[in-house]
Amino acid sequence: MEWRERIVCDPEVLVGKPTVKGTRLSVELILGWLSQGWTYEMLLEAYPQLVRDDILAVLAFATDKMREEAYTLLDRSAA
Repeated sequence: MEWRERIVCDPEVLVGKPTVKGTRLSVELILGWLSQGWTYEMLLEAYPQLVRDDILAVLAFATDKMREEAYTLLDRSAA
C-alpha cells in the first residue's frame, strides 16, 4: 500500500496532523479506534467518507513511521 497517495499533512487541517486526504479524520483517530477493537466495517459505517484503502493507508503510514523511530528499552522490573 502506497500511503502517500492517501495520507496528507496540511497545516490548515487539524494543525497539520496526518489525515486521510479530503477528510478531517486523523491517522491518530483511526489508529485509536482500531486499538479499541473497532473493525474495518465499523469504521466504514461510522465514517462513510472512508474506504478500505484509506484504513490500509493509515496502517502503512504508521508502519513506516515506526521504522523511523529510535527505541529505548523499558525496565519491566519497575512495573
